[in-house]
Amino acid sequence: MNTKILLVEDEDAIRKFVKINLEREGYEVYEAGTGEDGIEIAREVTPEIVVLDVMLPGIDGFEVCKILRSEFPNLGIIMLTAKAEDYDKIMGLQNGADDYLSKPFNPTELTLRIKSLERRIEPEENVSRELIIHEPFKLDKYSRKFYKDDIELELTPTEYQIMKNFMENPGKALNRDEILKLVWGEDFVGDSKIVDVNIRRLRSKIEENPARPKFIETVWGLGYRWHIGV
Repeated sequence: MNTKILLVEDEDAIRKFVKINLEREGYEVYEAGTGEDGIEIAREVTPEIVVLDVMLPGIDGFEVCKILRSEFPNLGIIMLTAKAEDYDKIMGLQNGADDYLSKPFNPTELTLRIKSLERRIEPEENVSRELIIHEPFKLDKYSRKFYKDDIELELTPTEYQIMKNFMENPGKALNRDEILKLVWGEDFVGDSKIVDVNIRRLRSKIEENPARPKFIETVWGLGYRWHIGV
């Protein structure tokens, strides 16, 4: 079955152009010109991935992202930003996006981002009912769920993959490039800052005091380390 993609973009020319290119790649594409329509269509068709513009009439892309993330935890979301400013990128990620792309962009780059995201949201093949347990945390690879003190925490597909790689490599210092390759893939084209923003968001979910993290440690000048036994 083809991956269903919802494209939420208010500029008709851009939306039509992107839709044509994605359909050529074999995707099943739905389109919306407003945030309100995008939310309604998402509820109707349950897409796997949403490509979401920040600047929309009515409800902006940040709010749409927040709503969709709360209703569809396993949804892949790529934000389109009209500015090169870090603010839009960081805001999108903080509201639950998995990735971002600045306009103007090459359709090939968007396709690569989508393929990278597909790998993160697809279930792993031949996975047994394996639990990785680092008290107070449990990661269930079969159901792709994550728990703290036996309470499930909602993680985005990207956050889940980061936690999976941390818990499979306890105590190992992973630099940002390693995390990018493990989670986003070898062909990812983008800024390593995306790692830092996702780490901040993860810390806000799992740490008692995100400003003084005990589990996801910063390795200064390198990257991050999953610390257990605290």
